[in-house]
Amino acid sequence: MVITSLKPEDEIFTNTLSIMPSNFSMYENYHTALTQTPLIQFMINGVIVTIAIFLSQIVVAVPAAYALSKLEYYGKEVIFIAVVACLMIPPQVVSIPWYLLMYKFGWLDTYEGLVAPFTISVFGIFLMRQFFNSVPTDLVSAARMDGFSEFGIVWKIMVPTAIPALISFGVFSIVAHWNDYFWPLIVANSQEIYTPPLGVVAFKSDEAGDSYGPLMAAATIIVAPLVICYLIAQKRFIEGITMSGIK
Repeated sequence: MVITSLKPEDEIFTNTLSIMPSNFSMYENYHTALTQTPLIQFMINGVIVTIAIFLSQIVVAVPAAYALSKLEYYGKEVIFIAVVACLMIPPQVVSIPWYLLMYKFGWLDTYEGLVAPFTISVFGIFLMRQFFNSVPTDLVSAARMDGFSEFGIVWKIMVPTAIPALISFGVFSIVAHWNDYFWPLIVANSQEIYTPPLGVVAFKSDEAGDSYGPLMAAATIIVAPLVICYLIAQKRFIEGITMSGIK
């Protein structure tokens, strides 16, 4: 992808194998990628949507995971089984009910429509529950004796200890929704709220053919933030996965 983004059009379609281009067209391809479509605006939209989804998922997943891990009540195991069962439901199955709900709420072609269906992450609940299982129950009991409410324990005791798990989940969540093409394609009708994957499609032309140089340049620009974020968070990411008991 990166090498193709540096090549001129004639070298991309040559019948000979060449790793590095003979004539670099980096400026032309990247300039076209940034000017032919508002790619920067698409990336800003992607940041807004992915961060909003991640924060809303944390607000729901952390208390739910705490309730499934540290509270005792009738039917807890049944609820946990139901949560795990929801992991097997692909988003395409519920896309029509989602779309109808967004239509009823008036959220089609809005940020709310892009964010709302993903505010609950069953994977996030499962991952955080597995991590909370590794936290000593004595720590929770001591916090209760000190007068902490259950919500106080969640946000002041459990969350600080779960930073590695939160970072791990953040990597999964941000990558998944930054790259999501299916749902934004359905909900977003105007370029003002297009996310990065929709922006890449602008370089596809059924009549003139695909502009592979600018297309690969745009894809490189879109992928680069994810690679950088993972390299920064990789230590915590691995720590969160290993400590949550997921193999």
